[in-house]
Amino acid sequence: MDMLVSTDWLMDHLDDPDLVVIDGTNFSEWSEEQGRYVTVSGRAHWAEEHIPGSRHADFSQPWFTGPGPWRNTLPTPQAFADAMAGLGVHEGARVVLYDDAAGQWASRLWLMLRWIGFDNAAVLDGGWVSWDDAGGPASDAVPEIVPGRLVARPRDGMFIDKAGMQAARAAGAVLIDALGAGQFEGRETEQGLTGHIAGAVNVPGTDLVSHLDDRFLPLEELAERFPWARDRQVAIYCGSGIKASPVMLSMLRLGFENLTMYLPGLQEWIADPALPMAHRPEP
Repeated sequence: MDMLVSTDWLMDHLDDPDLVVIDGTNFSEWSEEQGRYVTVSGRAHWAEEHIPGSRHADFSQPWFTGPGPWRNTLPTPQAFADAMAGLGVHEGARVVLYDDAAGQWASRLWLMLRWIGFDNAAVLDGGWVSWDDAGGPASDAVPEIVPGRLVARPRDGMFIDKAGMQAARAAGAVLIDALGAGQFEGRETEQGLTGHIAGAVNVPGTDLVSHLDDRFLPLEELAERFPWARDRQVAIYCGSGIKASPVMLSMLRLGFENLTMYLPGLQEWIADPALPMAHRPEP
């Protein structure tokens, strides 16, 4: 499959027996109890209205994140494969992922499927916004899911930890911060974070899609965002790996190869006062 599919394509193939459609909409919300942002399930949002036959991927569940204090990290590859199999994904399936959040959560799901070696997946360009605008059918029915079977065959190097990010920085890699410009410049706080890893450049993930219909910008416009990255190692990050996902997806669509994503991202980096930051907030 192409990395993106259109609403027209999905309408034509929605009833194909090998197609699995997954809604990845979830939310980041501030928890007064925990004193930090947490990932909140979007299942209730999905239950109200969704693409017929779709099932919801709940990123607040343990299958999505690893142990430890940081959110949206990685589970074991097979734990993620088993969770996807529980949503009906199997070795012969074609998978379309969408969300109601400018493609951020769907892109993250797509990257994680790629991470476990499952490549027959695509993101719905424009997600729910474009589907709804195009008059696509909607449902509140809970589909009957036949569990599949997936064996994880993880790709090494797609994701790196703090030590890997330090090594990439020391090796002269291009560091891309995918959070908003205000946060990057230290003028605003986003997800409890402000500033950026010293030496990083700013390419906000939300700026790679149209603010009218959530569709990704044309490839020629996307290419203009990365003129300095060709033939160089690139390490992408954001707060926890959600806003960075459309950036990585876009760069893969453009043919960039030496890409990696730092998880847990800035939430971990900023907590270590020994690590270099620009515009580090006062303790």
